[in-house]
Amino acid sequence: MEQYKQEFIEFMVDCNVLKFGDFVTKSGRKTPFFVNTGFYRTGGQLCRLGEYYAKAISSAYGFDFDVLFGPAYKGIPLSVAATMAIHSLYGKDIKYCSNRKEVKDHGDKGILLGSPIADGDKVVIIEDVTTAGTSIGETLPIIKAQGDVNVLGLVVSVDRMERGQGQKSALSEIEEKYGIKTTAIVTMAEVVEHLYNRPYKGKVIIDDTLKAAIDAYYKQYGVQ
Repeated sequence: MEQYKQEFIEFMVDCNVLKFGDFVTKSGRKTPFFVNTGFYRTGGQLCRLGEYYAKAISSAYGFDFDVLFGPAYKGIPLSVAATMAIHSLYGKDIKYCSNRKEVKDHGDKGILLGSPIADGDKVVIIEDVTTAGTSIGETLPIIKAQGDVNVLGLVVSVDRMERGQGQKSALSEIEEKYGIKTTAIVTMAEVVEHLYNRPYKGKVIIDDTLKAAIDAYYKQYGVQ
């Protein structure tokens, strides 16, 4: 596993973004782990988060694209942080863009924030964690309405590696349904591999009991 992935897993633990316990996901699944990106709360944390996204984007797509699109609301700071990191780490100037939830009818009119999207633009979408595809279904029409654009892919921070609407993983379903490439900074398999029975700051985060709960969760909701 690449060094930046290991660092990112520990970074999520430090920021209290990656939590273990008893949770219920938006889709109603009872889960022993939860990823809440709302806990990235400082400039320093966003700076580092942007760098991890930049490395994942570099690895998956290179920088042969024009616009990084972050859907409102969580995607707005992600697109800003990642494009800044891409510039500082790689010297590439990628435009950032997000949508408003409501169309503005005065001043800077329209539904977009940041850079406009033009005919011929190549776009990568940035989000927090793997969705069941509902968010992408709302985001793509907004992007496509801007002109003849090519949506290359979707990058998320964590691939939860569980089924979406059918038997395949949510990211695989998105790839098949929309014809775009998906990638994540880390997968939950990498998180478990890195933290299982390995002390971090004097504490074992995933012990045998928690590992058994995670395994049971994947037996029920994992990809067949």
